[in-house]
Amino acid sequence: MAREIAISIYLVMFRLLFNMMKLFPQKKKTVCVASFGDNIFYTTKALKTISNEDIVILKEPTCRYKFDSSIAQIILFDLKHPISYVKSIYHLATASTILVDNYFGFLAATKFRKGAICIQLWHAAGAIKQFGLLDPTNELRTEKAKERFQMVYNNFHYSIVGSEKMADTFQASFGLPNDRFLRTGIPRSDILFDNTRKKEIYNEMLQKYPEIRNKKIILYAPTFRNHQLTDYRLNIDIDLLYEELADDYVLFIKPHPAVSYTLNGKHNDFVYDVGHYDDSNELLLIVDLLITDYSSIPFEYALLEKPMIFYAYDIDEYRRTSGLIEDYENEMPGPVVYSTEAIIKVIQSDNFDINKIKSFAIDWNEYSNGHSSMNVARFITERKVDTKEFIPV
Repeated sequence: MAREIAISIYLVMFRLLFNMMKLFPQKKKTVCVASFGDNIFYTTKALKTISNEDIVILKEPTCRYKFDSSIAQIILFDLKHPISYVKSIYHLATASTILVDNYFGFLAATKFRKGAICIQLWHAAGAIKQFGLLDPTNELRTEKAKERFQMVYNNFHYSIVGSEKMADTFQASFGLPNDRFLRTGIPRSDILFDNTRKKEIYNEMLQKYPEIRNKKIILYAPTFRNHQLTDYRLNIDIDLLYEELADDYVLFIKPHPAVSYTLNGKHNDFVYDVGHYDDSNELLLIVDLLITDYSSIPFEYALLEKPMIFYAYDIDEYRRTSGLIEDYENEMPGPVVYSTEAIIKVIQSDNFDINKIKSFAIDWNEYSNGHSSMNVARFITERKVDTKEFIPV
């Protein structure tokens, strides 16, 4: 009850400030609200090459992505910094295009002015867990909270998608009609088509970690659990992985950016913490094998047609508390295992179905072909054209 009251007060204050700022003239500028940042980074970089309009990035405190200040003005979007926060509301109220990459509650109190559009650049190219209107935790929420969620989703004039499967997911999760989706592909996936950048990243890593030379790279990238955001436990036996795989492999570990965690410092020539690395897709370019669980990272990794393992040690609990897609065990393009011993067995037996990975990539990335950032940028600059006539690169 107290939480609902606090949210209501916050939204009333936001609405008042926003409506005051709407008295200022509207400008031709793109204002981005960044929680994850990667899709916004690639989109604004492309936009700058074809347009001279101003770009402003409102960066949430949790966003660790490093933006280029020569491309955009960067402002901290944080209530704890009131001057920056008021500036952020001003830019939102006077923008012609608003880009967001997550659920933002303030949208429930926002009525954008005529001619402005809000585009959702969601932070995942596919969905394994349920979210939005399908989130099983909604059963515990008040009717007022559910109404607020739908008000936020209704403010998305468009959502970008990389496939029809994702469009179907968004229709169910956001309650949006089919004509609200832009089939541009996912901007951050563009890097996966860049072989030059692949060589650069590997050389950068080799310079930092010379021990990885002539070793295959395993990336362990688990998602978060709601009850472990501040004390995440990896639940994987690194000692055993070291004993069985260290001759041929190194292990990169990158949990979800929302969690905090520490490694025990053992096996420094085998285990490397890459949690500080902002762009996960850049990392994927040099990875030979992905281990994950319910994260969305496999949807784009499949474009590289490399093997992956799904370590679902807590699948029953996760299915109950967070929700999973139907038939998870068969839908995933790699072996689903429940122990470190099983991970090792799969790796040593090289038990992977590359054809299933290719099929998975086609299903979820049909519009992501290396030009997605420019497709979104072109839509922003040419959006007076009917979206049905918009032809992606």
